Amino acid sequence: MGDDNPTVDHVAVEDTDSGKIEKNLKSRTTWLRLLFMCIFVLLISLAGMVGSFVVIIGFLWVLFTGEINRQLQQVGQSLASYIYEIVRYLTFNSEQKPFPFGGDWPSATFEESATSED
Repeated sequence: MGDDNPTVDHVAVEDTDSGKIEKNLKSRTTWLRLLFMCIFVLLISLAGMVGSFVVIIGFLWVLFTGEINRQLQQVGQSLASYIYEIVRYLTFNSEQKPFPFGGDWPSATFEESATSED
């Protein structure tokens, strides 16, 4: 071992770092955020199951009728927007809590895309 690295006894720990950690550990908002994050993890799982159901029903609809069901398409878009809002909250990209604790349920606004028929 080289003498260039100080031993653990000689490493100075700044009081501000430990003070920040202690403050964060005692912060009610930090723990409340964790609670909301756990709830939203459950909600995103539920939304994924509902989304899978919408996908299956939508595929069967197209298979048997040859047409896209616009209501299912809107539900799918709305659900996708909701999942996006949850992911933004969970990854700290947004402080606004998604539905039902914050904003409204997202609308099903989307751009019409040209679909190719095979």
